[in-house]
Amino acid sequence: MFTRELTNSSPKVEIGQMSRILVVEDENLIREMLVMALEAEGFAIATAADGRTALTLLQSSEPTFGDFPFDLVILDLMLPQINGLDICRLLRHQGNQVPILILSAKGSETDRVLGLEVGADDYLTKPFSMRELVARCRALLRRQRLGVLPQVPILQFKDVTLYPQECRVTVRAQEVNLSPKEFRLLELFMTYPRRVWSREQLLDQVWGADFVGDSKTVDVHIRWLREKLEKDPSHPEYLVTVRGFGYRFG
Repeated sequence: MFTRELTNSSPKVEIGQMSRILVVEDENLIREMLVMALEAEGFAIATAADGRTALTLLQSSEPTFGDFPFDLVILDLMLPQINGLDICRLLRHQGNQVPILILSAKGSETDRVLGLEVGADDYLTKPFSMRELVARCRALLRRQRLGVLPQVPILQFKDVTLYPQECRVTVRAQEVNLSPKEFRLLELFMTYPRRVWSREQLLDQVWGADFVGDSKTVDVHIRWLREKLEKDPSHPEYLVTVRGFGYRFG
């Protein structure tokens, strides 16, 4: 049977025969409520209170459903150490297709789209109905067993192609290496082509609302992206500066 909570020093989980769910949530009350509700429905539950512990558990075996320790992950976004979006993106980059249900207090359309685009299978905003959460868990588990989990669409604009589930980008048919922040910036731009984003909006969407630092870091990452995407970075074709407002893609 699964243990209730795991730490970095004890990443091993004993696997039962029932559906196995990993709950990754740093708020103690919400985590305990989820455990109680899901165990009452007959699920085997393990928990992690931070992103690093969650990754240790999720990477403890090969990402195949035959021996992978979890059938479903319920993932909060605002986690200590490693945030939920980075966990989701890393799992998909490694080829791990375990169903992921995101729980988040961020409920805007942009937040939901970004969560799904990085590889999550469903998105539920806080506060939520426990009854609805259980129903969504059951639906994801059914689709997993039937092999019909949705595929995240590939994003393409002219010669730039972004593969969200693989965390991979090609430019003029050549693969380019992007840092996690560069990838998230490009993914956001390509999801909303021609939309103008201010520095503050980009910081909030990519770095998170708790980012502390200079907004000029956005300019630095835009410059690095241009060097990797553009034929002539000084005359950009993709990442265009809209003076007085911010940046847009295309």
